[in-house]
Amino acid sequence: MALNIVGQARPNTFAFETSALIKATGFREYDARWWIGHPGSEKEPELNLMGVQAIGMGLGTLIRRMGVGPDIVTGHDFRSYSMAIKMALVSGLMAAGARVKDIGLALSPMAYFAQFALDAPSVAMVTASHNENGWTGVKMGAQRPLTFGPEEMTALKALVLDGDFALIGGGSYEFVPGFRERYIEDLTTGRNLGRKLKVVAACGNGTAGAFAPQVLEGIGCEVIPLDVELDHSFPRYNPNPEDMQMLHAIRDKVLETHADVGLGFDGDGDRCGVVDNEGNEIFADKVGVMLARDISGLHATSVFVVDVKSTGLFMTDPVLAQNGARTDYWKTGHSYIKRRVAELNAIAGFEKSGHFFFNPPIGRGYDDGLLTAIAVCEMLDRNLGKTLADLYRDLPLTFGTPTMSPHCPDEVKYGVVAKVVGEFTKMKGDGIEFAGQPLANLVTVNGVRVVAQDGTWGLVRASSNKPEIVVVVESPVSPERRREMFEALDAVLRRNPEVGAYNQTF
Repeated sequence: MALNIVGQARPNTFAFETSALIKATGFREYDARWWIGHPGSEKEPELNLMGVQAIGMGLGTLIRRMGVGPDIVTGHDFRSYSMAIKMALVSGLMAAGARVKDIGLALSPMAYFAQFALDAPSVAMVTASHNENGWTGVKMGAQRPLTFGPEEMTALKALVLDGDFALIGGGSYEFVPGFRERYIEDLTTGRNLGRKLKVVAACGNGTAGAFAPQVLEGIGCEVIPLDVELDHSFPRYNPNPEDMQMLHAIRDKVLETHADVGLGFDGDGDRCGVVDNEGNEIFADKVGVMLARDISGLHATSVFVVDVKSTGLFMTDPVLAQNGARTDYWKTGHSYIKRRVAELNAIAGFEKSGHFFFNPPIGRGYDDGLLTAIAVCEMLDRNLGKTLADLYRDLPLTFGTPTMSPHCPDEVKYGVVAKVVGEFTKMKGDGIEFAGQPLANLVTVNGVRVVAQDGTWGLVRASSNKPEIVVVVESPVSPERRREMFEALDAVLRRNPEVGAYNQTF
C-alpha cells in the first residue's frame, strides 16, 4: 500500500487532514521523537495522526517480517495528546495484523514488564520521555528486554516513508485492566527495608507521580511527595532528573524535611536522579559507582557497562578493583547499553542520563527508574552506619559537569560531530597538545571522548533524541582543569556556526 506522505503540512488545512505528515528525522537511533506542537506554538508540527497511523502500519509490518509473533504491548504517558497518538498507532498496528494488548496510562518500564507478564514479544510505548510539552514519540522493541537500535530504526524508517506495508488485517485490540497494580506489586513483593528511610519522591508532575509514592511506601519508606500531581502542562519544570532546575527543587525539599534521600523521576519513569541527605545533587554516573561498589560486594566478579559520558572512576576506583569488578565503556543510549548488558551478561549497566539496567537477580534487563530507586534504598539499608552523603564522600573526588547540550539541527549534528572527531584524530596523530596537555587517549565508540594525560576528559557527541550536541567534562585534578577542558572543547565546537547556545552550563 502506498501512502501520500508529506514532509510539511500546516494544521487546519486540507493537506493536514488528508495526508500522512512524518518528518524523516523523527526516526532516531534507538527510538522515535517528533514535535507535534501545542496551542500557541509557532513551530511547525513534524507529525500528524495519519502519520502516526502509518508508523503503526510500518511497525506491525516490520515485526511480522522479523519473524516475531503478532502480540504487542502498548501504553502511553501522561500528556494531553498521548492517548490520541496511541490510538492512531493502534489502528495502524491492527491493520498490519497485530494483536494489541493495551495497558493504558503507563511508565515505559511498566510496558517492558508487560512484555514478560503478558507474554508479548513486542512493545510500542507512546512517550516523549523528558522532552518538553509538544513532543511525542514511541519506544519500541521486538525482543524483550531489548528495544530497537539503529538497524531496526533504519528499517522502520524506510518501510514507513516508502509506504511498504503488508496490511493483512486480522488484528485485535484488548485493554488490560488493573495493570498498574500488577506492576507495583511486582516491584515491591519481597522487598522490605530494615530501617525506615525518609524519601522525597519528585515527579515533576509527570506520569511517575501515579506510581513512585506507592512503590516507595510499598518497600517501607516514609514518602515526602514533591510535584506528584499529574499535570501535563508541567507547571514548574520538565520532569527530567538531569535538569539542574529539578535537582535544585529536590535538594531544597530534602533539606527542608531532613530526608535521607531525594529521588527524581523523568516523564516516563525509566530514569532516576538522586540527591543525598545533605542536599548534594549526585550525578547519575557517581550514583552508578556507588551502586557498583554495593553490588560487586554482593556478587563476585561483577561486570558493569557504562556509557561514554560517565565518570572515569569506573576504571580507577580502588573498591571496584578490590571486588574484582570489570567495566565496559559503551555507546550512550538506552537501547545501546541495554543490548550491551545483555551481550556481556553484565549484572548492571549505568548511563549518566539516569537510565540504569539490572540483570537477574536484581531485574530483568530493562531500565526502570523505580527499580533504581529501590536499589538506592536497599544500598542505604545495607550500610546502616552511613548516610548517603557518607557513601558519596567515600568516592575518590572528581570534578564533573552536568550534561550540557548546545542546540544543533538534526540535519547537521552528526556531520558536525564527525568533523570534531576528525580534528581530534589529527591532533593526536600530530602530537598537538590540547587544553594544555598531550592527548593520552581518544575514545570514539560514540562521538569522541578526549582524555588528557592527567585523566581530565571531555566528551562531544550528537544527541540521539533532540536537535542538540552533548558535551560532558570531568577532571580528577581540579575545577580549574575541568574549566580548561570545557573551554578548549567549546572552542573546537564554535568553529561550526550551526552550533547554538547551551541549555545549561556549570
